[in-house]
Amino acid sequence: MPISGFPEWLPPQRMVEQFVLDKIRSTFESYGFAPLETRAVEPLETLLAKGETSKEVYLLRRLQEESSSAPATDDQLGLHFDLTVPFARFVVENHGKLVFPFRRYQIQKVWRGERPQEGRYREFLQADIDVVNRDTLPFHFDTEMPLVIGDVFRSLPIPPAVILVNNRKVCEGFYRGLGLPDTAQVLRTVDKLDKIGPEKVAALLAETAGASDAQAAACLKLAEISASDGSFVDRVRSLGVDDPLLDEGLAELLQVVETADEHASGLVRAELKIARGLDYYTGTVYETQLRGYERFGSISSGGRYETLASVGNTRFPGVGISIGVSRMLGLLFGQNALGVSRSVPTCVVVALPSEDQRAACHRIAAALRKRGIPTEVAPTAAKFGKQIQFADRRGIPYVWFPGSPDTVKDIRSGEQVEADAASWTPPAADLHPTITNL
Repeated sequence: MPISGFPEWLPPQRMVEQFVLDKIRSTFESYGFAPLETRAVEPLETLLAKGETSKEVYLLRRLQEESSSAPATDDQLGLHFDLTVPFARFVVENHGKLVFPFRRYQIQKVWRGERPQEGRYREFLQADIDVVNRDTLPFHFDTEMPLVIGDVFRSLPIPPAVILVNNRKVCEGFYRGLGLPDTAQVLRTVDKLDKIGPEKVAALLAETAGASDAQAAACLKLAEISASDGSFVDRVRSLGVDDPLLDEGLAELLQVVETADEHASGLVRAELKIARGLDYYTGTVYETQLRGYERFGSISSGGRYETLASVGNTRFPGVGISIGVSRMLGLLFGQNALGVSRSVPTCVVVALPSEDQRAACHRIAAALRKRGIPTEVAPTAAKFGKQIQFADRRGIPYVWFPGSPDTVKDIRSGEQVEADAASWTPPAADLHPTITNL
């Protein structure tokens, strides 16, 4: 019986996922990010200290626990809801063994107890990159993140991606300049703009942050600003708010937009309503949308954090971005936008004339596999017509017929030629399944 929010892909979809993961991994490594995997659980205290996440955490409890009614303890464990918090903990515990700045990528499952819906799951796969440094982290790493993610998405047969970028210093400086001191509350409220609309956001700003009608209107005007070039700076200035933090944030955001535009025009757009819900972000924030899928929200997000990890007086600031692999694929599968050329990796089926020839057929298959050609032997010595149907149903392009000499048949075209298992090679396009953008 299916459990809502825990996706299980069929083999063709899993092959698409594996292809996507290979592209992600190779792109991350091409930028020098090293692989890392952390444990699935963290102390509940650690998880709850990193933002408004208490309703999302799955707790761990053994069935035969001695006292299920015992109060929660400091060492109570929960499944991690993202990969940034475990990574920060790993850095703290291993900082003496790491060389900084430390660049890592991590591809793992995470768990969130939220309401399942299209593209949103309780268990899902994320692919993260982060750079952390000791004490201070140069800002140029913030400008690098969109370039890496842009390269990932361009390597995949998916719709074009647009990375929406903001800087929380812009928002916080603007709110402070308006006279709204509880900038964190204003950020959380404005972050709900797409979900509840401007009128309800304005009412919430008055209720939770004490904003006047004019202050709420100014917050909404800031959130309306969107630009793929540096013009957003003048538009913010035209709102007449001054604050040193606002100036710093605008300069940083401009650097991200201009760097991205130099490498890939149209990849990044400054979007001043982006805030990100997690409290640990302190500067640049990213969200990513696929063109044609904007209504589903972000499929890749992240940002800069200054205080997530520290040891004594030493801080380890970082910046990172995460791809919601399951979320992205779930949306694309749901729209039948991604497919695969065959439902199995097999390129060749060796036909079985009779059971007493099975050993000889396996020797042929072994010779083909040795040369990198995915091969299997037919399961039964049925009529050749049925063995061809067996291959055809799964999209396998070639059937090999043992004989004197051996022959191989392309069952799509019907062409059949003599072949030697020690030398025959299929066209490169047939060797492995290909991912198709439907």
